[in-house]
Amino acid sequence: MGDAGGDGVEQQPQEELLEKANKLKEQGNKQLADGHLIQAVELYSQAIDLVPTAVFYGNRAFTYLKMENYGLAISDSDEAIRLNSDYVKAYYRRASANMVLGKYKLALKDLRQVVKTHPGDKDARLKFKACEKAAREAAFAAAIMQEEEEPLCTRVVVQDILVDPAYDGPALGEDLTVTMDFVRAMIERFRAQKLVAKRYVVAVLQQAFALLRATPSLMRLRVPADGADGKTGAFTVCGDTHGQFYDLLHIFELNGLPAPDNPYLFNGDFVDRGSFSFEVVTTLLALKVACPEAIHLTRGNHESKNMNKIYGFEGEVKHKYDAAVMTMFAEVFCWLPLCATLNDKVFIVHGGLPSTDGVTLDDTEGIDRNREPPESGLMSDLMWSDPQPFEGRSPSKRGIGMSFGPDVTKAFLDGNGLELLVRSHEVKEEGYLVEHDGRCITVFSAPNYCDQMANKAAFIRFGHDCKPQFTQYEASPHPPIRPMAYATNFSGFGM
Repeated sequence: MGDAGGDGVEQQPQEELLEKANKLKEQGNKQLADGHLIQAVELYSQAIDLVPTAVFYGNRAFTYLKMENYGLAISDSDEAIRLNSDYVKAYYRRASANMVLGKYKLALKDLRQVVKTHPGDKDARLKFKACEKAAREAAFAAAIMQEEEEPLCTRVVVQDILVDPAYDGPALGEDLTVTMDFVRAMIERFRAQKLVAKRYVVAVLQQAFALLRATPSLMRLRVPADGADGKTGAFTVCGDTHGQFYDLLHIFELNGLPAPDNPYLFNGDFVDRGSFSFEVVTTLLALKVACPEAIHLTRGNHESKNMNKIYGFEGEVKHKYDAAVMTMFAEVFCWLPLCATLNDKVFIVHGGLPSTDGVTLDDTEGIDRNREPPESGLMSDLMWSDPQPFEGRSPSKRGIGMSFGPDVTKAFLDGNGLELLVRSHEVKEEGYLVEHDGRCITVFSAPNYCDQMANKAAFIRFGHDCKPQFTQYEASPHPPIRPMAYATNFSGFGM
């Protein structure tokens, strides 16, 4: 018999506990492979409760990386390294999380340790070089910003970009006006897995840049009036689309193309993860240029250079076009508005609410947004924060932004004369989730996220009373190009 614990319950032998823990770990690995990330975290946590080991913490850290909970991934990696300073994958995963957060010095420190202790690890050397390159590029970009160089979007002469004589796709006229007919033809070309000429992509980007730059950080939107034909006015809000172009087309099949009497707001994270991100964001921007009152766009945390470098959009654009086009996309992203109100009742934002009390709508409207997202402050909060079920505020599981409770939601809405918060930023099993006493809704519009999450997706329609009406839908078939096909190897480090 083993020695009884202080609570009078006989303790199990360590070998038996470890066997149970390893079975939980294997179950967690299966859930992870099947895309059930929450269940995987629960199983790894149960294993850790039985016998905390570096591997269990490392597996949970990997799962947190896939969930974009970078703060938790760093915390678990720290614990794994404390338990086993030779556990290489923990250094990799901590480096990956810090890379996403733009903390290149910390990432390099971990990778330098790996290279030093495992000099024969070719993969480690490659990752170290990639991190060094990203750090240099970030420093160079910061220096250019300080010099206030004229944006490429305003310097490129579109007419100087030649169109291949063999090009047989949709074209713009001499005045380069983007029309709805052009957009419809472009969508069909994208559906057939064909690209449009670079000249027309650049024209869309230049015009979107000018249009968005003239838009305030807070958009004050209205549900359209009822039509003369008796059609009731409605406004549609969509969440993350993450490069899932064929699911975007399904939204339009269900709900109609954007139009002045059928307006949409797409609430950030148009790109990354899905490998048709170029098609998604170019379609949305072209619709915005062709009919500005038909579609509105807010910025998500994935509309940023650092995320695009790691999660695929940069690689995709460089594969389909070139670095100059990617630079123009980055410039356009910096002018995307950060939030909106609908009928002075609904507050719409990608991430969540401020980390301090007393913030007003005027404060959000006054944000100087033409930059990459900062690590903290109001702009960061709006793009990165998440709701939590309990009251108050807590450090974010993502390592940036804050978690906010129902009391914070109530105080912000009541203080600004609003009724409802709509945000995105998190995958939900049913495509949406209503919480905080019905005053906070998360909407996510990428079904079967990354081809593995098996989640439904949803969008919301609002009438004049601003009461939400949900439409759910399943994933649509797409060509056999896997998600993350263009991502760097910093997007995760295997099991």
